[in-house]
Amino acid sequence: MYEWSETDLMVRDAVRGFIDKEIKPISDQLESGELPPFDVLRKLYSTFGMADMARESLERALAKEAGEALPESDGDDKSSGYGGASSMSMILNSELAKVSLGLVASMGVSVGLTVGTIRSRGTLAQKKRWLPELVTFEKVGAWAITEPDSGSDAFGGMKSTVRRDGDDYILRGQKTFITNGPYADTMVVFAKLVEDAEEDVDPRDRKVLTFVLDAGMEGLTQSKPMKKMGMNSSPTGELFFDNVRLTPDRLLGESEETAKKSGKESAKDSFVAERVGIASLGLGIIEECHALCVDYAKNRTLWGNPIGSFQLIQLKLAEMEIARINVQNMVFSAIERINDGHKITLAEASAMKLYSSRAATEVAMEAVQLFGGNGYMSEYKVEQLARDAKSLMIYAGSNEIQVTHIAKGLLA
Repeated sequence: MYEWSETDLMVRDAVRGFIDKEIKPISDQLESGELPPFDVLRKLYSTFGMADMARESLERALAKEAGEALPESDGDDKSSGYGGASSMSMILNSELAKVSLGLVASMGVSVGLTVGTIRSRGTLAQKKRWLPELVTFEKVGAWAITEPDSGSDAFGGMKSTVRRDGDDYILRGQKTFITNGPYADTMVVFAKLVEDAEEDVDPRDRKVLTFVLDAGMEGLTQSKPMKKMGMNSSPTGELFFDNVRLTPDRLLGESEETAKKSGKESAKDSFVAERVGIASLGLGIIEECHALCVDYAKNRTLWGNPIGSFQLIQLKLAEMEIARINVQNMVFSAIERINDGHKITLAEASAMKLYSSRAATEVAMEAVQLFGGNGYMSEYKVEQLARDAKSLMIYAGSNEIQVTHIAKGLLA
């Protein structure tokens, strides 16, 4: 059975030390949105050598793809700094989620979704153009698929379009709820191709193409950060496209024949990684709520007794422990399976996301209840954890749509 190794535990303790020193002192500024998260994330990358690992891994991958001699490696070439279901990324997710869930969202979208899409679908030239500064977090990435009228119907309801104009494309439309959108330097954007010869084609059936945009392009507007219920350390905004001219080198794959098959597939691959990651975030929230509640139950007294002596409180603690074990086992299973080369299906990832987000939200709300009036006060951490946990039931696809993906997998 999988369990955290001694190395994993050393990494966890080091991450906790960084959080205590660098993040907790500025958590109020991060959670108010006053301070964008990117500088502290860059410091995290620098402190743990993640930028160097990511840079070296990318250089070796690009050299191999180009058929060049591989540069010398100082370590394990499998390390890419962040992403996937490695034990390091899962630990990082969980520990950051305990103090500031939004940090994980901003980091994961930039060096996970944005980098992952370009790396899996881009040409060698495109990878060399955009990835070096993204994988090291020198530049911030955004991944734009959600629209005001589409929500969970991301492809069918998509209204952002591109039309050919000579060799170029003209992009029109809008994206919303885009993590890092207000500050992103590089944006992966999904849009439907509208062809004059196919005016009668059902819009739901049109090809989905994927483009890379840079901040400052004419016709591109990035909104100010939206005000949210939780995950406030992660800036969320809208992107507006008013006749943005896109040259062919911005089309991922640089060929419609290549790209038309990859738009939806690249998004689905990203959904799997994102939803598996939700389990580690849920685990972090559950662990923190559980630890806070155990401590509170020991020290808070009522009628002269610690509240932990009451059976109703004991029941709450026991159910939190059951949720912790279950979600931890899901995380361990994902790490072990991916390390063994097994692919996690979209249905399985959706099941992990559905269960872990629901469990985290239930545990966090029970933590607020256990703390009573104190739990409703912002100076007690469980208040923030409850708001953050709720976002996991909506983020990365609402829990309702996860049911559909799970059922499709079962019935296929």
